[in-house]
Amino acid sequence: MFSDSGCSNGYYHHQEGGAFPEHNSPRSPHRGRGRRRGRRGRSHDPSDAPAFGASRVADAERREEQKPPPCTDFDMAYFHSYAHLGIHEEMIKDRVRTDTYRAAIMRHQSSIAGKVVVDVGCGTGILSIFCAQAGAKRVYAVDASDIAVQANEVVKANNLSDTVIVLHGRVEDVEIDEEVDVIISEWMGYMLLYESMLGSVITARDRWLKPGGLILPSNATLYMAPVTHSDRYSDSIDFWRNVYGIDMSAMLPLAKQCAFEEPCIETISGENVLTWPHVVKHVDCYTVTLGELESVTTRYKFKSMMRESSNNQSADVSQRKKRANPSEALVLSTAPEDPPTHWQQTMVFFYDPIDLEQDQLIDGSLTLTQSRENRRFMNIHLEYTSGGRSFVKESVMR
Repeated sequence: MFSDSGCSNGYYHHQEGGAFPEHNSPRSPHRGRGRRRGRRGRSHDPSDAPAFGASRVADAERREEQKPPPCTDFDMAYFHSYAHLGIHEEMIKDRVRTDTYRAAIMRHQSSIAGKVVVDVGCGTGILSIFCAQAGAKRVYAVDASDIAVQANEVVKANNLSDTVIVLHGRVEDVEIDEEVDVIISEWMGYMLLYESMLGSVITARDRWLKPGGLILPSNATLYMAPVTHSDRYSDSIDFWRNVYGIDMSAMLPLAKQCAFEEPCIETISGENVLTWPHVVKHVDCYTVTLGELESVTTRYKFKSMMRESSNNQSADVSQRKKRANPSEALVLSTAPEDPPTHWQQTMVFFYDPIDLEQDQLIDGSLTLTQSRENRRFMNIHLEYTSGGRSFVKESVMR
């Protein structure tokens, strides 16, 4: 989330590429052992730090199937939005995203070849096809959006109809009459948890995954840090101070509200980040539950590595080391210091700039809550104290 002008700072969220054990079809009868049940919905293919790792013995308590949420009008609108080809084009053209998933599949080819896979939110079917190319015995490609119709045609065009079975419906509603060895899904949304698609992965896991099965990605981590972005403040706010020689300062309150009321999805660089990041939430895809995603709260304390004021800006660049990856897991990262992705970074701006000295402490709390109106929306409550001043910012990510 972040602020503005020469002394702008705020916060950003980034999902670190999940670790990869690591981060619909025509209305004709479905082949194989899968079939629809109930109404249509979708487990999509849109998209923070997922990692692609190793399989794990399933926890007995986790295996108890949790009751999935009903399909609401908001869900149907969400599924309908993913019928638009442009969304899938953007995701597929994100080479960081798509190449990492393909690399994860090939790294785990020994766990996929000859096995049964379910692709949660298959979209155009590209991940399902990658799994088929890796030797999967059978792939259930599940999607509630009408893009599944085109996915089925793509499967046919690549002569994979005997391997890839497209199921047009929600993971919560379709039936697969066998356990699966592998679950793959590109479920990450902006700020990792936006859109709440992870819930569909949890449902698939609890319904079908064999004990010891593989989930790709296996885990994901959401980070936050204060950042500075003086150019953004200047472009959106200071612009109104002098417009063609006319004083339009009266527009400033409205300009701030319009520019900064809701979270912004933008790309920043590592140079914008003022401190080491803080872990907001680590998601273990083998054990995470639907309940723990309803609300996430963390307390944080940062120590600025940069001085921010309206007159100057300096940073101890020697401290800007890249985060280590001790496990050498395959990681899909959306961090500012890494190559950009279509997820970019999610930022919450304060309405006015905040001066910050080097080594100044910043502490507070952050709560992310699924909206009661629409669980795919995210309520953001940020509390921030620094230099004897306290701030509260509330936003809704719609």
